[in-house]
Amino acid sequence: MATVSAGTPAVTGDGGSGGTGGGGLGWALADSWTMTRRELARWARQPVQVVVGLVFPVMLLLMFGYLIGGGRGIEGEYVAFLVPGMLALTMAFGLEATMLAITQDLDKGVVDRFRSMPMASSAVLVGRSVADMLQSAVGLAVMIGVGRLLGWRWHDGAVSFLGAVGLLLLFRFAMLWLGIHLAMVAGRPEMVQAVQILVWPIGFLSNAFAAPESMPGWLGTVVEWNPMSATATAVRDLFGNPAATGGSWAAEHAGLLAVLWPLVLLAVFFPLAVRRYARLSR
Repeated sequence: MATVSAGTPAVTGDGGSGGTGGGGLGWALADSWTMTRRELARWARQPVQVVVGLVFPVMLLLMFGYLIGGGRGIEGEYVAFLVPGMLALTMAFGLEATMLAITQDLDKGVVDRFRSMPMASSAVLVGRSVADMLQSAVGLAVMIGVGRLLGWRWHDGAVSFLGAVGLLLLFRFAMLWLGIHLAMVAGRPEMVQAVQILVWPIGFLSNAFAAPESMPGWLGTVVEWNPMSATATAVRDLFGNPAATGGSWAAEHAGLLAVLWPLVLLAVFFPLAVRRYARLSR
């Protein structure tokens, strides 16, 4: 038996995780779950980092909802417009923990050790992505709860609510693989902050806080075609909340773009991340 690292689940030989029978798919799934449990164990040892990741978007929501407020160009209660936008923003941000975990493993040679072990080569990235998605789902639930405390409500039933949550998690999954690829490009933990800055324009050049029609024409156009703006507008529609009323093609087909943009991001960055990981030890 080979131990992955101190205090983390072990991965055994013979072609996959210990006790796994069957074909390669079964081994890959078992190995991926082992790596997911490794990340969950890391959270248990670093609860402050997890709490900070949950509290930061809540602070942004409170700041924009109470200190800034107003939302130029928004009809109706601002909180009803703001909360869905903040849910989308939360799915775009918070990648730093994932990127740090990957770069730390790269920097310490842990990934090379994993690659030398009899385990599915996809398990490290899949396990990391599953752990991130679990944390993102918890963060999304916390933000929805805080939004309700602020008076935000959805109005179009359970099916629309679940559809909106699905779009938010799809957007997160796409952004996650963008982050994984950028982390492997950065290579070192000290580079993560510099690379993370590249994600910020996606969040703030969006309609999360204000309607594009209240902005200068060229900027409003950029904002309307932002992938996060498409997700924010689509979930506002599904929640029955007020949305930006721009008459552009992007604004009128936000639901379609909320699906297409994440699929395009996945089509680009998923294979890039997998290919770069495969070449790490060459």
